[in-house]
Amino acid sequence: MLTLGFSPCPNDTFIFDALIHHKIDTEGLQFEVLFEDVETLNQKALRGELDITKLSYHAYAYVIENYVLLDAGSALGFGVGPLLVSGRKYHVSSNEEVEGLKLKVEGQSSNAPTTKSKEVESLKLKVESEVSSAPTTHNSQPTTYSHELSAISYQPLSNLNDPQHTTDNSQHKIPISQLKIGIPGKYTTANFLLSLAFPDAKNKVEMVFSDIEKSLLEGSIDLGLIIHENRFTYQDKGLHKIIDLGEFWEKLTGCAIPLGGIMIKRSLPDEIKHKVNRIIRRSVEFAFENPKSGIDFISAHSQEMSEEVMYKHIELYVNKYSIDLGTEGRKAVTTLFDEAIKRKVIPEPKQNLFL
Repeated sequence: MLTLGFSPCPNDTFIFDALIHHKIDTEGLQFEVLFEDVETLNQKALRGELDITKLSYHAYAYVIENYVLLDAGSALGFGVGPLLVSGRKYHVSSNEEVEGLKLKVEGQSSNAPTTKSKEVESLKLKVESEVSSAPTTHNSQPTTYSHELSAISYQPLSNLNDPQHTTDNSQHKIPISQLKIGIPGKYTTANFLLSLAFPDAKNKVEMVFSDIEKSLLEGSIDLGLIIHENRFTYQDKGLHKIIDLGEFWEKLTGCAIPLGGIMIKRSLPDEIKHKVNRIIRRSVEFAFENPKSGIDFISAHSQEMSEEVMYKHIELYVNKYSIDLGTEGRKAVTTLFDEAIKRKVIPEPKQNLFL
């Protein structure tokens, strides 16, 4: 009996439905299944508790001595990255180079020559001259700081709410290091991408990914890093996108974003590792051929998500890379590790990344 951990999110339940319900040949293997959010799975892998598990690629760097990546079951893709959102309507207000990436902002060319000063460590953001419908009581008084580098600038709410000051363009700048950011876990790939784009964003609060939107609306955090199905629901709750970190990564590297993969213990026999890889691939292929087969199972774990949102989620995160990483997928994973090592975000691995 092999222990198998994955999340209750639609992309994972879609992938593993055929495997755990014996709709395919599992080659004599039996699995004990555990459903947990990805950061809980990351933590369990750090303790070596599971034989096979879904992991963030960021977390993989810290367990690579004990686990190896399978070719099947991964979540990679374009346009699938985490979003940084807020209850206030921020937007990028100037062209700044962020760790080698020239962002195209406000109609300016992304190919223009760039320079990077030591002071520029993050994007500068400015709140648009309107108030979000989301609660902002935690910022009812303008906050000021003497340090204005790596800052988010905004127009004070006192001006925005006063008709006599609608033309007041004064701004207050806040170092991004002072803004409280809700993240879905320290070892998530989402947090890695946030650190890549905003090196000075250090004031982070770890929370379950599904609680981030609520915390923004309650005003307990200033910014939120959202993943999974929250990509489809944040606008309905009056929240606003600041930056798509997936787009950031794609412009930086030209690669798909490696979000999560399926890892198996290195200590297991090679025969078992390859057998598990074949079974997971078979399960994904069955799901693609019979997309409605697991609807009841997927719905039971989808937190009352509508069927439309469930299948949007699946379409976003399950694709050819889920069947097999292939050359492109492996390049994307290697690039992620190379970038992270270069920035000293992760230790340099001594083992092979791939099975």
